[in-house]
Formats: sequence, structure tokens, C-alpha cells
Amino acid sequence: MDYRVKYEKWLDFDEETKKELLGLDEKEIEERFYKELEFGTGGLRGVIGAGTNRMNVYTVRRATQGLANYILNCGAENPSVAIAYDSRLFSDVFSREAALVLNANGIKTYVYKELRPTPMLSFAVRRLKATAGIVITASHNPKEYNGYKVYWSDGGQITEEHAEGILNEISKIDYEDIKTMDFDKAVFDGLYRVINDKVEDEYIELVKGLAINKCAIVEMGKELKVIYTPLHGTGNIPVRRVLNELGFENVYVVKEQEKPDSSFSTVKYPNPEEPEVFTRAIEMAKEKGADLILGTDPDCDRVGVVVKNNEGKYVVLTGNQTGALLTHYILSQLQRAEKMPENPVVVKTVVTTELAAKICEDFGVEIVDVLTGFKYIGEKIKEFEENGDKNYVFGFEESYGYLAGTFVRDKDAVVASSLICEMAAYYKSRGMSLYDGILEIYEKYGYFKEDLKSITLKGIEGSQRIIEIMDMLRNNPPLSVSGIRVVKSKDYLQRIERNFITSERHDINLPKSNVIQLVLEDGGIVTARPSGTEPKIKFYFATAGKSLEDAEDKIEKMKAEILDLIK
Repeated sequence: MDYRVKYEKWLDFDEETKKELLGLDEKEIEERFYKELEFGTGGLRGVIGAGTNRMNVYTVRRATQGLANYILNCGAENPSVAIAYDSRLFSDVFSREAALVLNANGIKTYVYKELRPTPMLSFAVRRLKATAGIVITASHNPKEYNGYKVYWSDGGQITEEHAEGILNEISKIDYEDIKTMDFDKAVFDGLYRVINDKVEDEYIELVKGLAINKCAIVEMGKELKVIYTPLHGTGNIPVRRVLNELGFENVYVVKEQEKPDSSFSTVKYPNPEEPEVFTRAIEMAKEKGADLILGTDPDCDRVGVVVKNNEGKYVVLTGNQTGALLTHYILSQLQRAEKMPENPVVVKTVVTTELAAKICEDFGVEIVDVLTGFKYIGEKIKEFEENGDKNYVFGFEESYGYLAGTFVRDKDAVVASSLICEMAAYYKSRGMSLYDGILEIYEKYGYFKEDLKSITLKGIEGSQRIIEIMDMLRNNPPLSVSGIRVVKSKDYLQRIERNFITSERHDINLPKSNVIQLVLEDGGIVTARPSGTEPKIKFYFATAGKSLEDAEDKIEKMKAEILDLIK
């Protein structure tokens, strides 16, 4: 359908939508209506506004009608859906609208009474034995965005099979065909229900139960000073509650960032990967003499960590550094306590540090690589449980996502925050900081360094440019990068690994994904991956050196040459 025809139809939806649309120029009208907001394997994510290519009440209802149809077609007995939402603009509205569409289709909903972290939605799906789950969030995206993520009955994000099935149902739906119902009637009929506090209490107890070295908490819980910022999001209540009940008595919250705020007024992006979000927390840390700063993103599934270096300066750890620290800490403490399970496994993504593999090798623990996206780690947990042959111990990705335990099937910043504080207490009991800890790991296993460069390419032209870049790397890759020969390429879309030295080809036993990796002769890796939720292409760089300075120099040369190549 021509974008203009869609635009004209939307003018009749409601007066507020009409007013917004009439104020647009022709280019913006085309941008908003040239396609439907894409429903990917994670669901929807987009800029808030009127139009088929935007996040709004109508696109949320349409996606939910498709989900309802899919659930009913699956023949689930007494189907139900758990729903949570974060602090973003319209998150509460979108969550209620989604619930009422499901209710109108005879599907019960269980909705958190207030904003809550994404991992608590994953837990609620499992705890309530729901057919599926929805969380309204755009994670760490700018304030203009919101999103809609779908989970299945195992508590993990939907697989490609479910996503394709839901998308197929959505594609059949006209906006006029969507069912909805009155809120009061949905409540009266017992279709719209509020998740009770008992579910949250059980979650908190399970998080606390993940503590491995409680002696370190008893010894240092009263001395360790922690600054925490929820970045205007959902983490404030559960993170502080867990830390308090575990025995960490000196946890200070950044007041200006404590309350939910859909405009994220103190930061440009509410993303703990951005060092700028910690400006206020670092000022507070200097005043308090803090050992540690934690910052969680709006839906509290990612956590960033700031520690003092040897010069007394507060520095932000990378997701790979925090993940390596947690991997080593968890494995060492399980081994010390003689609690290591049989056939233990750590799971990481293909763009996450190879330092984790070195650590696992040292402890005799298997490490498994999966595609980028924490849902693939969740899938492995399910696979291990169903097969009964392996035991999940820990999983992480470089983008600040971590998970221990199996009662949640997505990255969990509440879990991670508690373990990071426990780990900091352990190192403090040894007279060390977490910065000392990562240096100790580097000295033992090698100086690994990673970096990420995201390039934003918006609109129709940007989408085409991203396609061209991936085609070039796939079909005409460089022979060398920063003077180091490229010896392999791994094409996760074609699922083929090519060795340029031996001309051998091997199948890659992972699902299809539009990812290209170039492996250098010295072990360095360059990975290109278009974002599935943002108008970006991401380049991941990884290497190891003889020292931190050597590794840094290698990374900078790799980055400069690749970025020059794609220009």
C-alpha cells in the first residue's frame, strides 16, 4: 500500500493523531509510513509517534493482536500473558493497551502494579506459568524510543520460530480488525490481574540465594562503600532491597537519578555503556570515598561498573572486563566451596572477550559461544535442562549483560549487582580493588582488549548503506587489517567459515544471523553486525597483547583501518 494511502487512513484514527500527522512535511510522512515498524525476534522498537513505522497505541495493539492470534492458534490451555513496563514515555499506557487486547481475545493477563525490571518479567512468566510475556521497554535507547519485547513460557525471549509465527499473524491484521475492551470490564471479568507482592518477594529471595561467599559479605558488608544510580529507571527498589538484605550497609543512591523520569533529564542516553552517565555518581563517590559505583539501565537488565584505578581515578570497566571478573570470581568461589556442579558450562556471545575462554580452560569448565543477543544464552539454559547433560553456571555478553542462576532467562542487573558487590567485598577482604582484580587476571591469562564502534545510519538511505557495507565485507573482505593478514572469515548468515590459507570451508552450527567476523593471523578479530533494533551497524574489535599498552595500540590500528575502509 502506498505510504500516502496509509497516511490518509490514519488521519481518521483520532483527533490527537490527526493533529500530529497534519504537522508533518512530506519527507517525514514517507519516513513514518513507508513500512510497518518491524517485528523482529525481540519484538518492536522504534521512535514514539504516530505512523505505521513508529511506536504508538495502534502499532502496540496490532502487534498484540498478532500475538493473541498466535497464542490461540497454538492451542494453549487457559492461556495467559505476564506484562511489565519501564519508566519510558507511554510505557504504562502501552502495557495496559496490550493487556486489554489480550483480554478482548479471552487471554488472561498478569500485570505488575508498577514499573519493574525486565528480568522480573522473565521470572514472573515462569513463576505464574504464563504462556508468554511482554515487557514495554527500549532498554538503553534515547528517550525518543520505546519498545515491545515478547517472551515465551520458558521465560526467555521468543525464538525465531515463534517470532516468524507471530509476524505472520501480524501481517494479516488491518488496524480496524483489532479487538480491545474496557479496562473496568476486564478487571471485573477476571481477565486483567495484578501480579501480587509474593512473586517479587520470591524473586528477591532467589537473587540473595546466589551469594557464594557469604563470609566476605559478613566481613566487609559494613565497610564496602557503594554508589548506585538507577538512571531514572526500574532498578532503584529491587537493587537496593537486595543489597540491603544481603548486608551491604553503605549503599548510597544518586538522588538526581533516583526517581523514574521518561525524559532521562540528567543524561543524554540512559546507557551504562556511556561513561558520561556516571558523572554525578563519580562526584558522589569522591565525596564518600566509595569503593564501587553501579549504574543500571532503565529496564535494569544491564549494569555498568566504575572502580578506582591505581592512580585513584574512577574508571568505567568495560562489559568484557566485568564479565571476566565475574567469570573468574564465580568459578573460583564455587571451586573453593566445593560447590562446582558436574559438567559446568559458561556461555558467552561470539563478540564477547576470549579472555573468558582462557579462564574457563584454567578451571576445567566448558565454554560455549552463541550468537549476539542474550536470548541465545537463555536458549542454552533451556537446552541444558532438557538434555540433562550440562549445568549452566554463568553467562554474559560484552554489552553489560550478565546472568547467574536459572530462575530468570534473560540478563539481570539485579542479580549482577548483588554478585558484583559480593565480589568487591571479597577483593576488599584481600586488600584489593576490582581494578586490582582485573590486572591480576590479565597478568595470569593475557592482556585482552576489546572495543566497539557503532555507526548510526538513519532512514532509507542509511538502511541501504548498511546493506552495502555488509555485502562488501562478505564478498570482498580486506586481505589484511593493520598489516596483519586476515586468515579466516566467519559468515553467520551463510553459516560458513572460510580459511583463506588452506581454502578449507566449515559449517557454523549456529542459527543464521547477519554477522561477519574476520580473524587475523595474530588472533585479533573484527566483527560487523547491523543492529536489529536501531539504525546502526556495529563493529567489534578484539585482540590480545604483551601488555595493556600493546593491546591498546593494536586495537586503535585495527579500528582506524576498518573505519577508513568502510568510508
